[in-house]
Amino acid sequence: MCELDDLKELVVKFRDKRDWEKFHTPKNLSISISIEASELMELFQWHNDLSNVEKEELEDEIADIFIYLLLMADATDVDIVEAVKRKVEKNKEKYPV
Repeated sequence: MCELDDLKELVVKFRDKRDWEKFHTPKNLSISISIEASELMELFQWHNDLSNVEKEELEDEIADIFIYLLLMADATDVDIVEAVKRKVEKNKEKYPV
């Protein structure tokens, strides 16, 4: 099992122990991803670089987004690794060197 699968399993177990799956519809998860991405942007509001951003806060927001992405992939039966590989190939064609 790759590390990504281990992370997904960790997140799903956390969710399942709290009986939250019923709330994790694709709609709700997509909203949560957007909210967390906005919280990441908020760290940079009025700043042009990382100088005023606490590393732990940055890590927390990145982790929150990634956790919701893992849950979205689980809810929609998407293989993230394969989706990323396929998208990079599409981007290579769209944006040649």
